[in-house]
Amino acid sequence: QVQLVESGGGLVQNGGSLRLSCAASGFSVDFYAIAWFRQAPGKEREGVSCISSVDASTYYADSVKGRFSISRDNAENTVYLQMNSLKPEDTAVYYCATDKSKTCWYPLGVPHHHDMDYWGKGAQVTVSQ
Repeated sequence: QVQLVESGGGLVQNGGSLRLSCAASGFSVDFYAIAWFRQAPGKEREGVSCISSVDASTYYADSVKGRFSISRDNAENTVYLQMNSLKPEDTAVYYCATDKSKTCWYPLGVPHHHDMDYWGKGAQVTVSQ
């Protein structure tokens, strides 16, 4: 049974940090590319970051580049999103997902419309001013 479960969300001050976790079951996190998406109130969902299964190459939306870092721990079968220097505009529900592709072929930082095969339920991240 394939499942993705996010954790680590919460409320932080402007400039603070959080680490989100995406625990996978039913498949290995080094077998599929896994991406983080976010959806802010009243806005479309956008891709934030992605890690490839081929060589663990990482990709970021321009808005988070230099502040966020995606990584994976194969032993724990978990993908992480380290979020530093958080801004109020980062406030959103964050989801991890995979479409079972090996690579991060889809663009990030734009509204995301293609179907993913598996989604987590989401983790709320709120950044106060």
